[in-house]
Amino acid sequence: MITIIIIVVTAVVSVICFSQAGLFETLKFSAYDVWHRRQWHQMLTYGLVHGGWGHLLFNMITLYCFGRIVEQYFGAAFGDKGPVLYVVFYVTALIVSTIGDLIKFRDNPSYSAVGASGAVSAILFAAILFEPRMGIYIYLIPIPVPAYIFAPLYLVYCIIMARKNVDNIGHSAHFWGAVYGLLFPLLLRPDIFTHFLNQLHG
Repeated sequence: MITIIIIVVTAVVSVICFSQAGLFETLKFSAYDVWHRRQWHQMLTYGLVHGGWGHLLFNMITLYCFGRIVEQYFGAAFGDKGPVLYVVFYVTALIVSTIGDLIKFRDNPSYSAVGASGAVSAILFAAILFEPRMGIYIYLIPIPVPAYIFAPLYLVYCIIMARKNVDNIGHSAHFWGAVYGLLFPLLLRPDIFTHFLNQLHG
């Protein structure tokens, strides 16, 4: 249910911003504005706006597919605190995933970013932590790739592409979001790693 609420809120705000340039500018992440003008809200609100329908749909479909898994496991692992911790996880993932870009681009007024990709990466990797043997489809590959194989390949890809800096995709945010997706559940309950190993060898 929480995953659905996040999707609905994000979709509504994103669609509104498609035609409201002023609101889009207010909500997007600008490293320069956050660092020098203390626009701290942008560390969160950038995840509510997207660059277009394709960007929005890809993120929300991914969040829908894997968010429900993570939400369910949080409920099982943390009981009544599960829903609250799931929200905290998603919100803090938005912040953590963009800290690297904040530091790197803090003096670049032309740099900006939008989209929930960093937090979605965190959700994806938390799902992999809970179900490492599940299949993940990659673009045009017709067969699913086991999650435990997909995960390291994804991290390496993010590192390479972030260093090349040849496109308009936040690979650094994807990387740190993914890492945070592994760390957050483990910091709360280290025994989840035992679950991971049991699932991996099951």
